[in-house]
Amino acid sequence: MVSKKKKKYSSGEGAQFMTRKAALKKLQLSLKDFRRICILKGIYPREPRNRKRAQKGAGGIKTLYHTKDIKFLLHEPIIWKLRELKVYQQKIRRARAMREYKQMKKFLRDYPDINIDHIVKERYPTFVDALRDLDDCLTLCFLFSTFPSLKKVPRDQSMLCRRLTVEFMHAVIAAKALRKVFVSVKGYYYQVELEGQTITWIVPHHFSFQPQSKDEVDFKIMSTFVEFYTMMLGFVNFKLYHSLNLVYPPKLTAAFTADDKELIDEQAYVAERIAAMNLSLARVQGANDGEELPEMDIFNAEDEDPQKLEEAKLEAEKVKKLKTMFKGLKFFINREVPREPLVFIIRCFGGEVSWDKDHFVGATFDETDESIAYQIVDRPTMDKQYLSRYYVQPQWVFDSVNARTLLPINKYLMGAVLPPHLSPFVDKIKDQVYIPPEEKALIDPNFKPLDDDQSGSDIEEASDEDKEDVEEDSEEEDAEAALAKQYQQEVQEDSDSGDEDDDIEPEKKKLAKEKKKAMAVTAGIPHKEHPYQKEIEDKQAFRLREKLVRKKHRNLYKSMKAGQEKRKKEIWLLRKKRRLHDEKVKEEKKAEKRKQRTAALEASA
Repeated sequence: MVSKKKKKYSSGEGAQFMTRKAALKKLQLSLKDFRRICILKGIYPREPRNRKRAQKGAGGIKTLYHTKDIKFLLHEPIIWKLRELKVYQQKIRRARAMREYKQMKKFLRDYPDINIDHIVKERYPTFVDALRDLDDCLTLCFLFSTFPSLKKVPRDQSMLCRRLTVEFMHAVIAAKALRKVFVSVKGYYYQVELEGQTITWIVPHHFSFQPQSKDEVDFKIMSTFVEFYTMMLGFVNFKLYHSLNLVYPPKLTAAFTADDKELIDEQAYVAERIAAMNLSLARVQGANDGEELPEMDIFNAEDEDPQKLEEAKLEAEKVKKLKTMFKGLKFFINREVPREPLVFIIRCFGGEVSWDKDHFVGATFDETDESIAYQIVDRPTMDKQYLSRYYVQPQWVFDSVNARTLLPINKYLMGAVLPPHLSPFVDKIKDQVYIPPEEKALIDPNFKPLDDDQSGSDIEEASDEDKEDVEEDSEEEDAEAALAKQYQQEVQEDSDSGDEDDDIEPEKKKLAKEKKKAMAVTAGIPHKEHPYQKEIEDKQAFRLREKLVRKKHRNLYKSMKAGQEKRKKEIWLLRKKRRLHDEKVKEEKKAEKRKQRTAALEASA
């Protein structure tokens, strides 16, 4: 009996992958609906090991998906809803073609929505899973909250993003969870810590919207992502508010007067005050209004490192102080300063903040209040100033948060040249990282920057490290050759002395004994150790270990070494830039002093 011939590509990579065209045929969906369902379900194209085998012998490069992912989509209820919508769209097109506009408006008004609640629960079974994947969600929602009404981005979606992001910021304020902030050309970077998870996102600057061409940005695809992310962020906000004993949807504790009721709508009033982020939200009845800070648990485990426990304890103490850093301080924000980022940061750390009531709603006190401690300005001078407060620039707030203490204000006063704004998002575990002098001064209080006279020579030495390394390598190679030559000579002498001992005659032995009796003590020659002996031995041992790397790990090791060399080069370039900058500043200072001296001499003459 002849066995049945196995069909080609029925197993292995040929059966594991499916092209997009085959997936569309299997699911009976259009490309537009297929893209939408893939975004909602989190399915993305895959890269096979052997593309020709995965494409069943077909040439070219095709978009491939896992077959099991496409089979997984077959059981999704939304697919049936998309097929129903396809029929609904045909009815709308028919009514438009027949000029039955009344019927077409009815179809558009009753257009069914797709519910994706079950997809969010399916992709994120627990609250921690959702928090872990919240970075992109927040970044995209904050971006869309700044968009106007576009063709592919409906106004309702932008307004929903704005409402959800404001609710999330209120939750961060109530939890005092903000840890790091940074300002760059891209926007404001924020990092919070919720339920033990670190979340980092970007908020764009408040500039006017610049239209983009369709070739550069596909707003339809981004809008589909936002459709899922808004549902996800709604779930997260609901859970956060309930864990913080806050009423959801958020409500204000302060009641408004009868005049406000007559002038404006109550819902619009509450929405504007919540967006101001300057008032406390209502809590659940019976909940404790005071914030309870849980104390750190200390376990007496023998296996735990006491040094790590002490570091964790110190970190917890720093975070506890950081949460109340601005407590009892009043801030006033000038009109030229971005209001929302500073209000969010100051309120996260217990401070009170206000602004000009004509600028935005929600101001709690006026500029004439004598209890204001700091006024944040971004202009060189002011006509009217109060002696009871400090006038600082906005960077002082950001740098104080990153330093976890109130920094001295002498470098941040109105009109002063600001120090460099350092990024707090630096991985302390990595050793090959360039640390500027300003950051070293923050880390180590005893660190003193180099003087102008000393900076040139020291920075020159730092920039010439590679040359010194090359010279040291050549010296080490010469030392290795000298040691090898000395070793061969000693071995040769030992072998010669051994042969001579066998051939010595008895008379010569007697003479040798007499000579030994006549021996005298003379000054010895001290043995000089090679200064690079230990480094040479370590380098030789390291080269031997490199040869022992397995073949399958050799490429990984080479890429790792290449990365180290690349980072070393980047550090060298940064040091060179800093050296050139310092030299330029030094020359400018000298030129300024020379100019002042010349002016003084001319005035005296």
